[in-house]
Amino acid sequence: MYALIDCNNFYASCERVFQPKWQGKPVVVLSNNDGCIISRSEEAKALGIGMAEPEFKIREMLKEHGVGVFSSNYSLYGDLSERVMGIMELYTPNVEVYSIDEAFLDFNGVAVPDFHAKGLEIRNRVLKWLSLPVCVGVAPTKTLSKAANRIAKKYQERTGGVYVMDTEEKRIKALKWLKIEDVWGIGYRTVRKLKAKNILTAYDFTLPHLEPWIKSEMGVVGMRIKMELEGTPAIGDGAVPEKKKSIATTRSFPKQLTNYDLIRERVSTFATVTAEKLRKQNSMCHTVIVMLVADKHKIENTKYHYSRAVTLPFATNSALTISGAAVQLLKDMLASTDTVKFKKAGVIVSELVPDNTKQFNMFTEEDPRHLALMQAMDKVNAKMGSRVIRLGAQAEKTWDMKQEMRSPRYTTNINDILIVQCR
Repeated sequence: MYALIDCNNFYASCERVFQPKWQGKPVVVLSNNDGCIISRSEEAKALGIGMAEPEFKIREMLKEHGVGVFSSNYSLYGDLSERVMGIMELYTPNVEVYSIDEAFLDFNGVAVPDFHAKGLEIRNRVLKWLSLPVCVGVAPTKTLSKAANRIAKKYQERTGGVYVMDTEEKRIKALKWLKIEDVWGIGYRTVRKLKAKNILTAYDFTLPHLEPWIKSEMGVVGMRIKMELEGTPAIGDGAVPEKKKSIATTRSFPKQLTNYDLIRERVSTFATVTAEKLRKQNSMCHTVIVMLVADKHKIENTKYHYSRAVTLPFATNSALTISGAAVQLLKDMLASTDTVKFKKAGVIVSELVPDNTKQFNMFTEEDPRHLALMQAMDKVNAKMGSRVIRLGAQAEKTWDMKQEMRSPRYTTNINDILIVQCR
């Protein structure tokens, strides 16, 4: 059996952990640069506040209803996420972290007499130790555990936040209830095809006469989803999630820019962060891509998305090499787009390979000193704080991300630790 643990309204719930005055009140969290709403408490959802709603459009409504509005506090969210995952490892060694607020627990080989009681135990422990609400869905496959978690969350009063799909009757009932667009692994483009075929629920997807069509239109991925919905595990069985096939770091700017130096600082920083991510998953990349995005509503040209790529002669995870390649791509792009104002930039690396299987180039190779330098940088930054050591191209940060309503970094910054007065 697999259990999916999902934190409820994670970012909004994290804000409430150290500010209990917001318990039971509407809370929303904003995206980078305080743009759109990316997390809502249940009370905020009840007010009709939509996901990805631009904050400026509903600012008066937020004030009118006394909604707590917070800027993203990713260091706090990341730290609390690690603590949640640490609790999960108390129950099984096979924990697959799926996202910042979700994890699969593989209980195959672990004796659990009562999965519902176990789910309640997990839920209560996370709530007691971290004050974070979670829901638990248990089922024979990962895809079904996703569905079980959705049921647990949708009907919390009846399920207690835990739902176990342990009988064929429960499986069939859940599949007939689950809309096809809510099935894990089915994208919105595929949904259109499925609905055109009158496949409206997960149960419809499992009907035998549709198997040839699914195999033809969706290939191996579709057949795996079908098997999972039928109760046969078909999507991975390891505790370690697959490494990413590409890594991207993208951000919007606080204001539109044309100045090369300002954009270069951001692109160099994005390249450095991307290189860090590569080293964390023990990978190297062959291809570096830089993208720039303009505001399509404020330019006459129909083209608003620009990108260029370069394939390196050797695989690398060096910030020096990746940043150098990214900055050169940026120069080439800006040379032909002098009058365009950009609102967003990003660095993407692809063609990833494990760092222990790197293919060396006989004629062109990276400076071997880069490896030792990157290891030293990572060690110092891990000890002294995020990116204390930076590249020359990012030595002087040109701006900070707009975070006018960010809460303190209670667990990751010594200056933000709570002070409790005992009298």
